[in-house]
Amino acid sequence: MAFAMKTLGESSTQQEIKQRLQTIRPESQRRWGRMSANQMICHLTDSFRRTLGEKKTTDLPPKKLLKLAALWLPIPWPHGFKTRPEMDQEIGGTRPVEFEGDRQELLKYLDQFICESPVPAFSPHPVFGQMSRKELMRWAYLHMDHHLRQFGA
Repeated sequence: MAFAMKTLGESSTQQEIKQRLQTIRPESQRRWGRMSANQMICHLTDSFRRTLGEKKTTDLPPKKLLKLAALWLPIPWPHGFKTRPEMDQEIGGTRPVEFEGDRQELLKYLDQFICESPVPAFSPHPVFGQMSRKELMRWAYLHMDHHLRQFGA
């Protein structure tokens, strides 16, 4: 059986992610980590803000092998990677306000990110460096999938 390399460049995957996002509730319990469901929603929004150049982060030297493994090995992302301070809702990330409003904000940024006309300008990733649109669509899917699985969605 072949492993499907899903990306947010595919409309069916976009719909799947949006449907999974709708199953998250303020009281949804995490399976790992320390974020609440609402913090996770804001964390994902911040990741799109960063990619779209609206939120700054400190960058590390690009890690090409890690990028290759993270994007294209057919295994789920492991738990326990420390998030960048600017993306941590308890440090420098956007604080949750109201769950449904925060979810709508995430959906707005998701739509902006996947827009094909005009294609947005993307900032380099703080760990992976400059990424192609294909790589970004794969990264965004994996990042959202990771955190949706964190809350059972």
